[in-house]
Amino acid sequence: MSAVKRSMVVERLRKDQMVELLSKEKRLDNRGLLDLRNIVIETGVIERASGSAKVQVGNTQVIAGVKIETGEPFPDTPDKGLLVVNAEVLPLASAYAEPGPPDEDAIELARVVDRGVRESKMIDLSKLILIPGRKVHAVFVDVNVLNVDGNLFDATSYATVASIATAKMPKLFVDQNGQIKRTEEIIPLPIKSIPVSVTLARIGDVLLVDPTSEEEAVMDARITLVFDEEDNVCAGQKGQPGTLNFDQVKLAANIAKVKAREVRKIILGGITKDAKG
Repeated sequence: MSAVKRSMVVERLRKDQMVELLSKEKRLDNRGLLDLRNIVIETGVIERASGSAKVQVGNTQVIAGVKIETGEPFPDTPDKGLLVVNAEVLPLASAYAEPGPPDEDAIELARVVDRGVRESKMIDLSKLILIPGRKVHAVFVDVNVLNVDGNLFDATSYATVASIATAKMPKLFVDQNGQIKRTEEIIPLPIKSIPVSVTLARIGDVLLVDPTSEEEAVMDARITLVFDEEDNVCAGQKGQPGTLNFDQVKLAANIAKVKAREVRKIILGGITKDAKG
């Protein structure tokens, strides 16, 4: 038997064992199907950044840093500031990560997180205008994945949201000659809401939250939903070849809505701790 065939057989057996365990509402790490792993959020971890956060979800670790500059608005949104999220999985974070530019998975990761923040209207981008159509504040978020053990979408989102929520910048103004001037005052970004991402995996007929790497290796489908503070779904992403029927999507949304409330309290706790510090 070839190495590829042996690998496929092992994966099939592992999935069968996991499905059997999940049918009893058990997981390999002893969590319930709807239990989140421990989430730890530290803010202010990068001294030179405008805002930063390190997030640990189980053994998955992500660090995010915010840099705020002035720039030109996008041509299609001349009345809004800029938000750009980039993500990179460091080579030492996973046995499957390789040196070089971000791969397709890292690009998808950044886009999903960016979309959740943008569509939730977390930042009031209209308040980042300096000279309409010409100069705006540009918010750049760079995320590095330090260790991979499943659910990068949520961990990356939490780090991004916490770093943005605690970011500060010098207050600027435009003088009578149309020149941008800096003041001594330091102000926060115009934050309107705290979006929360929740990811569920389907393995067989079972839905579970916050999948580990081992669970992701055998999952049939994945769905990530982002909620604003009014429990509205503001973004979503479906992954993996498997399907989700209407009832499964509806159930996933109901589960994710409750979990988003739990996580938001944790994020707000990290933000409040930063403010007090």
